[in-house]
Parts: sequence; structure tokens; C-alpha cells
Amino acid sequence: MRFLVDECLSLRVADLLTTAGHDAVHVATEGLAGEPDEVVLGHAQVEARVLLSADTDFGEILSRTRSQTPSVVLFRRGDRTATGIATVLLDNLDLIEDDLNKGAFVVIAEERLRIRALPVR
Repeated sequence: MRFLVDECLSLRVADLLTTAGHDAVHVATEGLAGEPDEVVLGHAQVEARVLLSADTDFGEILSRTRSQTPSVVLFRRGDRTATGIATVLLDNLDLIEDDLNKGAFVVIAEERLRIRALPVR
């Protein structure tokens, strides 16, 4: 899959996902550090990447704009280390990949996984 890792997550997340065989880049390496969330979301959309973040603002933006893309994975977990994020994503990717390809807002919490199809209402 193609991922864009938000600046609230470690640069290393992109490295770990790339090592696992995915096309992953970090907003910092894309020149998007410090840019508004709408710009980051727009970049993910143009590049056909799934946005990975711990920033809840992206759900609000998708809801307000009724966008069907890009898909977003929101991490609501205590462990936000690069290894923790990459591991939980890779462990659950088979469950969410089809939804992400169609357009989804996915929340990965401590003991729960929630998938909402886009557009969010």
C-alpha cells in the first residue's frame, strides 16, 4: 500500500513500513512539515496515499467536506512508538486493506478497531 505518515508520528514509521514492502513516506520528507491539515490531506489524496495519523482533526475535515478520499488511519493508542504503530498497522492490514482501497476512516485503539466508509456522515 501507499502511505503518508503525518508529522505527529515518527519518521521511522515510514522506514518500517517501507522495509515491510509498502510505499511509505513521511510528511517531513515531502516538504509538508508544519502545513495545515487540509494541505496534508490534499497531498495524500493527490498521491493516492493512505494517511496515517494520531491527529483527530482529520476525521472532522473528512466529515465536513464529505470527501471519499483519501483513506485515513487514526491511532488512538498509548503506544505511539514507531515500532508500535508499524506493528499494529501491519498486524491489522489484512482486515482493513479492502476498506482503505475503497475509502475509509479507520480508528485503531487499544482493544478496538473501527472502520467507517467514506464519505463520513
